[in-house]
Amino acid sequence: MTAPRNPAEAQDYERMMGMVTGFWVTQIVRAAAEYNLADHLASGMSTPEEIAEAESTDPDATRRLMRACASLGLMTSGDSVHYVGTSLLNTLHKDAPNSLYYFALSQSAPGHWLSWGRFPDAVRTGKHQVQAAHGDATIFDYFASHREEASYFTESMTNLSVTAAANIAAVLATEGVNLALDVGGASGHVIRAMMRINPELHGGVFDLPHIIPTAADAAQADGLATRFTVVGGDFFEEIPPADLYVLKHILHDWDDDKCVRILKNCQSSLVHGGRVAVVDHLVGEIGEPGFTPLMDMNMLGMTGGRERAMSEFDALFAAASLRRVKVNTAGPYVVIEAQSA
Repeated sequence: MTAPRNPAEAQDYERMMGMVTGFWVTQIVRAAAEYNLADHLASGMSTPEEIAEAESTDPDATRRLMRACASLGLMTSGDSVHYVGTSLLNTLHKDAPNSLYYFALSQSAPGHWLSWGRFPDAVRTGKHQVQAAHGDATIFDYFASHREEASYFTESMTNLSVTAAANIAAVLATEGVNLALDVGGASGHVIRAMMRINPELHGGVFDLPHIIPTAADAAQADGLATRFTVVGGDFFEEIPPADLYVLKHILHDWDDDKCVRILKNCQSSLVHGGRVAVVDHLVGEIGEPGFTPLMDMNMLGMTGGRERAMSEFDALFAAASLRRVKVNTAGPYVVIEAQSA
């Protein structure tokens, strides 16, 4: 079978070829991250041989990897011997403000990679494939016994939160709020950004007991410890009282029943006149390009959760005796505020 000659057919052929082989690119980027190509090139190394020696990799395979990276726009070479990193490769620096280093490692590692390998089964059954791929009930159970991979995932979420936190804090009013609680907030980037904007605000993180020490350390490092609190617990059981709850990237992990349980726990503990702020991606019109429909597929295959349209959020709120009162956009996210109905 030969490639089509009609220009439109040829374009579709090439586009589909890129889609089918997209997983090759994922693993090339994983190798670029794992072997620290961005950091090595930034430090002054320029040849595959230098990097191979530093990383204990095969020199010829490293040369071929860097040639492939150049074809993807990650680096350039003027003489086929020496390489220079591009601004695209800069996103794989560990400490870059917009770093995707840990995201590249976590998404291509076995926890996600092997589960995604069973994606057609997720469509057939409507169930996530973590248990089928790994034998664990959830991806979070898998991470509990694969700590290095768990650390990649945690760091990747931290990187994404750092980028988003300022945007979210800028649109979420906190005047008159006594306590804002980041529910499932890990290290509390969003709540700390809100506290930096409002020097009167007391904030905190409510998360699983083994996670909250990270938030306490981060608040201490930021000089916010005197206004910051951490509480360990399970948001499916009970949530401490607060004036404002922030749930960033929480509801999309869970099915509707579990989301309603979380929201009901918020509603029952909400201080009179308080608000619940849900921060998630918003599903748009059919055929609208973007990241959200792809993230929805990730939720289908990995957690059993989903991305939602506004009508679906409203249904969750109604089931939890809440009502939507305000919507703002914060970068790629939507910030939906709700109060007791």
